[in-house]
Order: sequence, then structure tokens, then C-alpha cells
Amino acid sequence: MYPYRFSNMLIGYLNLGTLLASIPIIGAGLWLAKGSTATCSSILQTPLLVIGFVVLLISLAGFVGACFHVAWALWLYLVAIMLLIAFLLGITAFGFAVTAGGGGTQIPGRPYREYHISDYSSWLQHHMQDMKYWKPALACVVGSKACAKIENWTPMDYLQHDLTPIQSGCCKPPTACQYSGGMPVGAQDEDCYRWNNAADILCYQCNSCKAGVMEQIRQDWHKISVLNVIVLVALICICACGCCAFRNARRSLSEYPYGGSMVPW
Repeated sequence: MYPYRFSNMLIGYLNLGTLLASIPIIGAGLWLAKGSTATCSSILQTPLLVIGFVVLLISLAGFVGACFHVAWALWLYLVAIMLLIAFLLGITAFGFAVTAGGGGTQIPGRPYREYHISDYSSWLQHHMQDMKYWKPALACVVGSKACAKIENWTPMDYLQHDLTPIQSGCCKPPTACQYSGGMPVGAQDEDCYRWNNAADILCYQCNSCKAGVMEQIRQDWHKISVLNVIVLVALICICACGCCAFRNARRSLSEYPYGGSMVPW
């Protein structure tokens, strides 16, 4: 009986696991694409879907190639793995580059931070200034009802509780703003004049709101970048096993082309 080599069995089990894992990844991408308000940015949905489908196809090719000694499937698998590693390296480096900076400014005596557009990368600023991207992001902010959660807060609540980046930028005026009779007094930040207490206006047109969305994107991208690093390490290990399995599959075809059995150990 021809024994399975360890590398073939290992890569078969690894790819079966990643094959099953790709299903929730694709499902999460489809869920985000249908209107999740978790990130308020569509730029996170497409990479998630692409990675899910690519992992599904690569895992299927690797599983078939390793378990059934199909050399061409393993060759295709190794090429795809290497391309995926290069893609993840590129998108991870890009993610770290465009999300550099930010983090907000701690407000003295308050538990929350406030955010400014100028603290973020020029690419991210341009992305949010473009109405093609800002309109759906703003619609998401409004639809998330983040502001409704703090609409009944008292001044004491703002001294005791933290705010999300979106709540800090979109649901209130900048803390430094001064008002008299509901009207801004003197020369102040432009956002102080854009603020309106009406529930459908608030500070949705403020630069601080765009900065809050950018901060949320920055945080989400950093999480994805950390995940990408973990996936990269796993893919490199799988690729190493794949090279061994590919070598074994070719050897089994060249040494035993007619189904001859090996001498038992």
C-alpha cells in the first residue's frame, strides 16, 4: 500500500481548514456589503470578499493536489499562494502607509478625544473630501444612529463617559466652541458655525465628522493589517509545506508511474 507522506497529509488538513474558514469570511463580506454600519466605509468590504474567494479557490486546489497527488493542481496552488502572499504584503504596507498619523487629541478633563482632518494622510483626506465616497459614508453615519445613543446626555455625562470617533466628531460641536443664546460667539473654528442642534443636521457637515470617520477607518485598517500579518505567516508556512507536497507528488509519478507499490518500512 502506498503511504501518504507527512507533508501531503499536513497540507491536505490545513487546506481543508482554510476551505471551511473561507465560508464565514465571504459571508462577513456579503453582510458588510448589504449595509452594515460597523465601519461606515465600503473600502473594507471588497478586500474582505476578494480574500475570502481567493482563499476558497486556493484551498480547494491545494486540497485536491495534496490528497490525490495531482501535480498540476499543486503547481497552480503554489503559484496562487505566492501571488496571494505578494498581494497581502502590498495591501498591508499600503494600509499602514495611508493610516499613519491620526489618533486624535485628548481633551483636558474629558475622557474622549477629538479629531482633525490635518492629522491624517493626504490620501485618506482626499478620499473623504471626494463626495463619491463621503456621501455613502455620511449616510452610514446617520443610519448607524450613533448620535441617538447620546442625544439625552447631560453635561455631566460628557465629563464621565467616552465617545466613539464618530460620536465625537459628528454628534456634537468641538469642545472649544462658545455659544450665547444658541449662536456661536466671536471668531471660532468653522465647525462651530456648522453645528446645529436639529437631529438631522448636528455636526454632520463638520470637518470634525469627516475626521471622526477617518479615525474609525484608521482603527479598522490597523485591525485588518494585524490580521494580514497573521495570515501572511500562516501562508508562508503552508507554502513551504506545499513545496514539499509538490515534490512528493512529482516523485510519486516519476518513480511509480504505473501504480507500483513501495516496499513497506
